[in-house]
Amino acid sequence: MVLSVKEILAQSLKAAFPDFSDPFPLRFFSAPGRINLIGEHVDYAGGTVFPAAIDFRVFLAVRKNGREDFRIYSQDFQSELITNSLAYSETKTWANYILGVISEARKKGLSVQGFDLAFTGNIPQGAGLSSSAAVEVGTAFALSQIFSWGISREEIALLSQSAENHFVGVNCGIMDQFVIATAKPSSCISLDTESLEYSYHSLDLPGFEFYLIDSKVKHNLKESEYNDRRREVESATEKLRKFDPGLKNLNEADPENLNSVGLTETEKKRAEHILGERSRVRNVIRYLKEKDPVGLGKELYLCHQSLAEKFQVSCEETDFIVNNLHARNVLGARMIGGGFGGCILVLDKEGRSESVFSELQKEYLRTFGLEAKIYRFRISEGVREDT
Repeated sequence: MVLSVKEILAQSLKAAFPDFSDPFPLRFFSAPGRINLIGEHVDYAGGTVFPAAIDFRVFLAVRKNGREDFRIYSQDFQSELITNSLAYSETKTWANYILGVISEARKKGLSVQGFDLAFTGNIPQGAGLSSSAAVEVGTAFALSQIFSWGISREEIALLSQSAENHFVGVNCGIMDQFVIATAKPSSCISLDTESLEYSYHSLDLPGFEFYLIDSKVKHNLKESEYNDRRREVESATEKLRKFDPGLKNLNEADPENLNSVGLTETEKKRAEHILGERSRVRNVIRYLKEKDPVGLGKELYLCHQSLAEKFQVSCEETDFIVNNLHARNVLGARMIGGGFGGCILVLDKEGRSESVFSELQKEYLRTFGLEAKIYRFRISEGVREDT
């Protein structure tokens, strides 16, 4: 008999914590991974992003336990943590995404008592699809339900981002947590990361499809240059602000000022990427509305070129995949996520993906000794309780 995810998680809790009993009901939740069509690395520069949730998810089983401690079990790592401390775990780093949510919730005066939690998922880790943000948002949403916090999905997103920033130590923007908290099926979200105003846009291109190619180069944002990029964006913004005191963020900068404020060559490149994405986001939203996949695909290639040359967050392997796809006349492709590996988002005509990927996979294996993988997905809803 094949067990469901709910049954697996329930059995895992009982096995990990033998005194597991029934006075407190076990509830089930899930949170999606995400893609971002356009607007990469702009969510900490005040820019507009255009993400969507996908049907790869993290699944959680949660219940109060009537104790003082938190008992957490990772099905994927086959590991448990029992603690009443909110100290960062150097040995079980997977638990920090959950401990961080507890820590930030308590800072906000939200009640968090003892609970049991088990989780698993099918979001590929290190692939740039926000598996960590899904754990954070899933945990925050689950705890808000069982402890009756009464906060909005937008507040769930902000709390989860704070956990990543202040506890885990990755100075990420709001995009990942926000789309995971608020996504709707078949829709992208246009999110202004300065004001947090957002709207939904149908993702509908008949005869064309998006899919993902995993480079199998794993990234770890905490150990990568991600935080360096944010510091470079912030230093460029401060220099521009001396020239324009009313400047809120780098996304609002005038391109003509980039040569007038003493930016280093690196800071200038970072600013050029941010301002280029400002135009590309507007173009992609327009092309999607006009159902113009050719125009949209060109913007994806331009985005990747900028990420590789201006923001310098690509790598040899992801560049190889994008260039290979371009040579095969695929409509559009770019790396997504924090960078330094992970997945390529691909747009092409329906029915071409098998032959294109088969040839690419062979060449990629010969060149790098890595076996790329293709992921097909559907646009999904955000965090939810699974009844």
